[in-house]
Amino acid sequence: LRLRVPLLNQAIQGDDPVYLAEASHALIDPLHPDHTMYVFRGKEVDMRGLSHPPMDGWILAGLLTLFGDVKEVPFHAAYIGFSLVAAWAMWSLACRFSERPVWATLLFVAVPAFVVNGNSLETDLPFLAFWLAAVALFLADRLPLSAAAMFFAALTAYQAVFLTPILCVYVWLFHRRSRAHWLTTLAAPVTFVAWQLFERYTTGAAPAAVLAGYFQSYGFQSLEHKIANGLALFIHSWFMVFPALIPAAFLLAWRRRREPRTQFLLAWIVLFFGGALAVFFVGSARYLLPMAAPVALLASRLRSRWLAPAFAPQMALSLGLAAMNYQHWGAIRAYAASLRPTIENHRVWVDDEWGLRHYLQQQGARPLTVAQHLRAGDIVVSGELSHAVTTTEPLAPIAPPFEVRSSIPLRIIGLETHSGYSSAALGRLWPFGLSAGVIDRIAAVRIVERHPTLEYLTMAAPEAKDQIVSGIWADDHWMTGRGVVVLKSPAEAMPLTVSFYIPDNAPARHISLSLDGQEVGVTTVSGPGSGELTSAGIVKPAGPTAMVEIRVDRTFKAPPDVRELGVVLTGVGFRR
Repeated sequence: LRLRVPLLNQAIQGDDPVYLAEASHALIDPLHPDHTMYVFRGKEVDMRGLSHPPMDGWILAGLLTLFGDVKEVPFHAAYIGFSLVAAWAMWSLACRFSERPVWATLLFVAVPAFVVNGNSLETDLPFLAFWLAAVALFLADRLPLSAAAMFFAALTAYQAVFLTPILCVYVWLFHRRSRAHWLTTLAAPVTFVAWQLFERYTTGAAPAAVLAGYFQSYGFQSLEHKIANGLALFIHSWFMVFPALIPAAFLLAWRRRREPRTQFLLAWIVLFFGGALAVFFVGSARYLLPMAAPVALLASRLRSRWLAPAFAPQMALSLGLAAMNYQHWGAIRAYAASLRPTIENHRVWVDDEWGLRHYLQQQGARPLTVAQHLRAGDIVVSGELSHAVTTTEPLAPIAPPFEVRSSIPLRIIGLETHSGYSSAALGRLWPFGLSAGVIDRIAAVRIVERHPTLEYLTMAAPEAKDQIVSGIWADDHWMTGRGVVVLKSPAEAMPLTVSFYIPDNAPARHISLSLDGQEVGVTTVSGPGSGELTSAGIVKPAGPTAMVEIRVDRTFKAPPDVRELGVVLTGVGFRR
């Protein structure tokens, strides 16, 4: 309670908006909270591919029903219950496995991910509570209650299936003749399979299959991601308790390796960590929370005079990270509120995945997609740390860029830090950062009128970036399935032409050309190579500018590039 109550007004952060969107749909379709679409990284995706089952969405839907809207203080107050359940379960385990149960529990609640992520609305603390309750109840021979906790854990996170091999080790060591114990260990995978089958037969797709498709599409399970994930998780594992305790704790465990209780704790660590290496891909510190209990239990067996000097700096670090995180997202909430008078009565788009998105959507903004046609007068607000859409329209700032900072020189994420606490992307592997630099930089801009100068646009021309509307990358001239440019209208009717190149690995064969929404030409090519498509006759736009659209029938990906690629454009426009 002393950890959570001071931070009850924590702003919406991280992936909270994803689960709040899930909760909102649960109010419409309670049995299928994920059977809807969500904008992720600038593209609409099927929420059935969410990396977690819907339990957290159901919990938040209950809070939305109770309070009518997202309200930070009561929502976080409700989530304190999960922290209390986790602490109770840890205390139960500590009384069973440690000669110093108070120290074991204190070491557990000082784990940085427990302190920091316990103040979010993501799945981490609900899952940890169900996970630890399942283990504590199982070891206390409260098998029906343990099975119920496993059921809820499996509907909160897919990694609940790791409970089965971990608890099987315990059954083998202590209850190998008990059929009831063996059967109870299957509760999580049975729940997982049942949920997949239910979704498959009621919505047409199993969530795990949709998720696997996105893993492949975004390259999340590539060798590069897996190596970074493994390195980051290994480093995070050394900071679950004060790092100096880790070697001594495992040396003591090795000496007591023949004791069944020690064997179980070591098996818990090895099995969960091995599973984390196999399934995760961004190396976040919070992924190891279910492993924090056995690490703290082993460390608590050390001499008492070692534990207090280790606990104090560990808790100070965790509290510092949590306070910095509170300031980070609070600053974004305040900035979003300050924009209200400026963005009223405008179409507003937000290019952000996290808290900025939530607070602007509360004011009527919509998430920006790569396919969105922006028009003059639209306002786009984007965070540099998480934006995904490159805007090619001419822009005019409506306010100076806002720099998000914290007075606490610690970082778990940011533009000027090497911290990999939340993700190992960009080679960031440290569990936290020491920095007073900028965390994020937010820009609010207005779309202004385009004034194209070229009737025929060569993609290598300096003017290309100003006349590309969407779907075309100015740096390498690739287009996706649909590219749009704006051109200066010719003084007289002329043919409209697009020149392109299809590389050997590109599957596109059917290409169409449209002017101001009307198709004016189409062609089918037999294979790779250079090509050209010209309108069936001469054309003349109705206004001083012309909107030209090029479409191809198929796209592909060339890993590690995650873009959907169609053809390479060399030029488009009016010419004889």
